Amino acid sequence: MAKTNSTHLFLIISSFLLLSTTAVAQTLGDDFDFDDDNHIEAMVSGKEKFTKLHFFLNDVISGKKPSAVLVAIPNGTTAGEGSPEPFGSVYVVDDPLTDRPGGNVVGNAQGMYMSAGQDLLSEVIVMDFGFTSGEYNGSSISVFSRNPLSQTNREVAVVGGRGVFRMARGFAKLKTYFFNTTTGNAIVEYTVYVLHYSVTEFRSE
Repeated sequence: MAKTNSTHLFLIISSFLLLSTTAVAQTLGDDFDFDDDNHIEAMVSGKEKFTKLHFFLNDVISGKKPSAVLVAIPNGTTAGEGSPEPFGSVYVVDDPLTDRPGGNVVGNAQGMYMSAGQDLLSEVIVMDFGFTSGEYNGSSISVFSRNPLSQTNREVAVVGGRGVFRMARGFAKLKTYFFNTTTGNAIVEYTVYVLHYSVTEFRSE
């Protein structure tokens, strides 16, 4: 049984990474020529831009239409047993991003997070934060990092991006705005600092 669950989880993660790679290639493929040597040279030698972003992530586990769904859990463990996120559990998410708590939706965070803390509540998150309105519509930043939920103020790493945030790197400061200990639902404030090459500055001729 353990071997079957491990194989299932491996297939889920592999499929997610493959689909993510394909989606990014399709999104950028119409506007950028990855074989254009002049374009690559411009990006390597070009000047980086600094951008600060601020938004709220809304993670809903409970209810009829959750934005985070449990897809794997350790053998012999029941969801909600001592914690809404038992050690070893995996969630796939499509969390709305808003400009303020209960405000306008400006994007969504798609990906997954895994409960990775045995003693303290901690996650490893793999997410693409895509923006659907405003100046950064169609662009996204990618986060792959440890997220120590037991800490009020914490930091995660920005490891990439697409669109305007192509080749982004930086970090995000996280602060829990709201957390329901019974349902696991949460609102998290994100303040993001990234260096990147602006796509508009390096668009192929």
